[in-house]
Amino acid sequence: MGEKARAHVMIRGRVQGVFFRVETRRAAQSYGVAGWVRNRSDGTVEAVFEGDRTQVEAMIQWCRQGPPHARVMDISVNWQDYSAEFGGFDITY
Repeated sequence: MGEKARAHVMIRGRVQGVFFRVETRRAAQSYGVAGWVRNRSDGTVEAVFEGDRTQVEAMIQWCRQGPPHARVMDISVNWQDYSAEFGGFDITY
């Protein structure tokens, strides 16, 4: 196992109404990353990713593009202490 990591990510652009959350969950599950994703009232998407650092970094890279109809304009990443609090990856509201 590699180094564990946690990232809190904010994604800006045309990221709501384009299946961003559903596709993020699918990507996170394929990378073996735990956490959550949600839409925010300001039009951004917010996510927390936990897992092996390599996989978390892969998820961040995935978010820079997103699903086919998304247009990601900006992404901010805040690295946090790994907590192992998640049992899987969820869409939250």
